[in-house]
Amino acid sequence: MSQAALILILAVGGGSGALCRYLLGLAVMKKFPAPRIPIAMIIVNIIGSFGLGLLYGNFNTETLYNDALLIFLGLGFFGAFTTFSTFSVEAVQLIMDNKYLHALIYLSLSIIGSIIGFLLGYFIS
Repeated sequence: MSQAALILILAVGGGSGALCRYLLGLAVMKKFPAPRIPIAMIIVNIIGSFGLGLLYGNFNTETLYNDALLIFLGLGFFGAFTTFSTFSVEAVQLIMDNKYLHALIYLSLSIIGSIIGFLLGYFIS
């Protein structure tokens, strides 16, 4: 497959992941309009980590940059679905608002939850 085709596949996967993250975030925020911690990003990152674990458990990651499905789902969809930048902004905002316990809970749930989610997905696959 050509490099241009792989780049297009990556872009479509990334756009799909970003759209799904946004829509899931809206749905979570509608159900929990004023959470004490950013629950939407915790859910998104754990689901995304689980999905990436499922994917990686089924593929040879040495061929990552040459496999269209891995590029679409792994780098594109799950890369854009999960978001470390939003996680960072929300963690810093909690700290700046002097909500240290909420920040600690958010950081812990996000990091540990995402790692456990990935491992569960990986070992289930």
